[in-house]
Amino acid sequence: MTVNAVRLNHAVLFVADLERSVEFYQRAFAMQVVAREPRADAAFLRLPRSGNHHDLGLFGVGPQPQEVSGPGRTLGLYHLAWQVDTIDELVEARSTLAELGALQGESSHGATKSLYATDPDGNEFEVMWMLPRAQWGAYENAAPVERLHLDDEVREWSGVRTAAELVPQGPEVAS
Repeated sequence: MTVNAVRLNHAVLFVADLERSVEFYQRAFAMQVVAREPRADAAFLRLPRSGNHHDLGLFGVGPQPQEVSGPGRTLGLYHLAWQVDTIDELVEARSTLAELGALQGESSHGATKSLYATDPDGNEFEVMWMLPRAQWGAYENAAPVERLHLDDEVREWSGVRTAAELVPQGPEVAS
């Protein structure tokens, strides 16, 4: 069995100066900050035409992250997130990653439900499912880190597909 991802959903970076990076991505891509997590010195940004909860996560770790945050927290890529279409596929992904000995953890971030794993070289990645946009509610501008109760999520969301909601709105882009 394999993880049935439909697309790369978002990237997360470790940055030296969170506010400097937020300003850069706002100016370069017109991204808007949709959520902040002060406990983690983090900001989550969305592109103007995106139907996604967030397209980029930024975690401030300071100018000398090895000393400030400990091993493994260097500037640059933290993780990439692969999106699945249904909560049922997230359950299947959990089994696959566990069988591979890659599963490292899981969390509910409100609008998204996530598994975390590492590849054989130790690169972290996320496999996530996103709630239907109409159900984001209080999570529209929040990205909490809470315990994932996957069985409860399956009872509520089994069979609900959400990847199609991510089709960009607005004029089509010529290729």
